[in-house]
Amino acid sequence: MSLKENLHKIKNSLPENVTLVAVSKTKPVSDLMEAYEAGQRIFGENKIQEMAEKFEQMPKDIQWHMIGHVQTNKVKFMAPFVDLIHGVDSLKLLQEIDKQAKKNNRVIDCLLQMHIAEEETKFGLDENELNEMLKQVQHDKNNFRNIRIIGLMGMATFTENQSQIQKEFLHLKSIFDKLQTNNSQLTTLSMGMSGDYPLAIECGSSMVRIGSSIFGRRK
Repeated sequence: MSLKENLHKIKNSLPENVTLVAVSKTKPVSDLMEAYEAGQRIFGENKIQEMAEKFEQMPKDIQWHMIGHVQTNKVKFMAPFVDLIHGVDSLKLLQEIDKQAKKNNRVIDCLLQMHIAEEETKFGLDENELNEMLKQVQHDKNNFRNIRIIGLMGMATFTENQSQIQKEFLHLKSIFDKLQTNNSQLTTLSMGMSGDYPLAIECGSSMVRIGSSIFGRRK
């Protein structure tokens, strides 16, 4: 199937309330343009430099999502244009995003990354750290005027075991629901990738990050 057919097939399978982020990391601009011409407007990258180069070359009605782990010293390169940062996992990073957003006279949307997998390698906060961070932001509103926390993001364990993945997704959804009762700004739950997005949607995801099922396997 062509890239365009892949994209349409996935889009048609998604419920209306679920946003598709096309994960275009390592893919050439020509592939992204093909997806753009097929109607896709949200692209996810995991390297800031690569995202900035693509931003320069591509139409300006695209929303760019940073889905990879973010190094604090690189925030300034994406602050002028990034729409949503998925992987915010420390207060220090949030402060830097706010600082760079202020310099660019913008408000940048952020998702807080939760550690839900049983793997050591994944970044993210536990529930206590999450609550601490939200308390800090709430308490110090003046210093966080240029960021908006709009939800949570998490990655399940890389495993064939569907019931384990489901357990992790449902755990994240329950944390999200608890927070949402006190905070109407929280609208986005980003979980699910090419291998597990149908299950993530069943568990309550409102944003999925899909790469290889659209663009084909990475080299």
